[in-house]
Amino acid sequence: MNLRRVRAGRTAPSLRPGAALAALAAAQFTVMLATSIVNVALPQIRAGAGLSDSGTTWVVNAYGLAFGALLLAGGRAADLLGRRRVLVAGLAFFAVASLAAGLAASADVLIAARALQGLGAAAVAPAALALAIDLFPSGAGRGRALGVWGAVSGAGGAGGVLLGGVLTQAWGWPWIFHAVALGTALVSAAVVAFVPRTAESRGGRADGRFDLLGTVTVTLALTGLVWGLTGARGTGWADVRVLGALLGALVLFAVFVVVESRRPNALVPPRLFSAGRVAAGNLLMALLGSVWIALFFFLPLYQQQVLGSTPLATGAGQLPLAVAGMAGSALAPRLSRRVGAAATATASLLAAAAGLLWMSRISADGSYTADVLGPSVLVGAGLSGAFVQLTALAVDGVPRQDAGLAGGLVNTARQVGGSVGLAALATLAGSVTARASSHQSPVEALVAGYRAAFTVSAAILAATAFLALLLVRRTGRALPRSTAAPADPAAASGRDRTVPCAPTA
Repeated sequence: MNLRRVRAGRTAPSLRPGAALAALAAAQFTVMLATSIVNVALPQIRAGAGLSDSGTTWVVNAYGLAFGALLLAGGRAADLLGRRRVLVAGLAFFAVASLAAGLAASADVLIAARALQGLGAAAVAPAALALAIDLFPSGAGRGRALGVWGAVSGAGGAGGVLLGGVLTQAWGWPWIFHAVALGTALVSAAVVAFVPRTAESRGGRADGRFDLLGTVTVTLALTGLVWGLTGARGTGWADVRVLGALLGALVLFAVFVVVESRRPNALVPPRLFSAGRVAAGNLLMALLGSVWIALFFFLPLYQQQVLGSTPLATGAGQLPLAVAGMAGSALAPRLSRRVGAAATATASLLAAAAGLLWMSRISADGSYTADVLGPSVLVGAGLSGAFVQLTALAVDGVPRQDAGLAGGLVNTARQVGGSVGLAALATLAGSVTARASSHQSPVEALVAGYRAAFTVSAAILAATAFLALLLVRRTGRALPRSTAAPADPAAASGRDRTVPCAPTA
């Protein structure tokens, strides 16, 4: 008999899964907060750190790129080394990097610290999600847990804008990073206190080795892709460096596919995509992410640079979006049980698309009430509802030993999609603004760029809704029952469900 399982069974009655979920959700909230907390302070950061237009974008993208590029490595490290251990270490690294960003005396140091924040977040996010999946087996319990996950993810995005506004106006932009460092320390204490050691959950591998070659290849590929898209905003698509970066990224992605198909310890093993609806969920999540992060980039800029809102007012203006996001996250699992996964995902995506289309009607002489409030509610509810449903799809039927990798993969899809989407939409908005500035006022030209970004975002989500309807139903018909089964007989019989323990290698 597995001694770890006996110990887990003895200690399980004294554990509090609700408190553990709260601590894990707080870790997810923290990494999402760090994604958006800088957005409302970008004008102040740009002036204080001496950033250019492209440098300002990199304050956001350095975090997103490192986060997205290393999430797969973080998820596999959690499976190999222990999810609780990796989570605690990642939180500690994240806190130190956040403090370094707040103390940065130059633009280069600030961007480097943001990249290190992303590295820490890449360890935190997949480990936290895998632990939450472990604590709540498939069924209504997992649906509620993922609803909480979606709510805190949406609240982290909107809450980051609110907190960023308050701190920037009260004490200056460095305090947005100091606050994240302090909050991360508190989350670390909560994880240590409430997430049991019996939930360490190490997954098995055939050889137990880390795929360093695959990690380096995919990281360089993602770096080249986002750097090329970001550079195109300043130098144009015909620039030799931009074209070289994009071509290099494509070559490296091809090399990654070949390498992964031949390695026994592949970073992304093919077996992962034979389970449930992993591929469909991740593709849809990437498209959703391409819009999600860009929204929290452009909307605060419109409120400050066009409507003239203060950082505090800009942050407060995100509250309706956050509340709508929490409501959408809570309703998504219930709707899915009633009308099905495909219908729920499609409806959520269409609601968000409608909100963004409405938002594309912003004007240079508009107001928060007329131009932002209504569409924000619709977008918040739709994005969060879709996030919950697509996360559930992306971990559906995944073997328990790959839960960390699955969590890393879905977070990678959202974060990398967001980095690529932000780079592409920022390039689009900048190009439209540059063309419009020849015959319009600077403010009107700026609004023209924002409107183009929101219009394209609405089109992306509408196309994603169509794909969701097609892919979820098609893969749902072929979903084998065996992939959704628990990883061991004890779990199948209902024993030790509170704190499941991975089989020993």
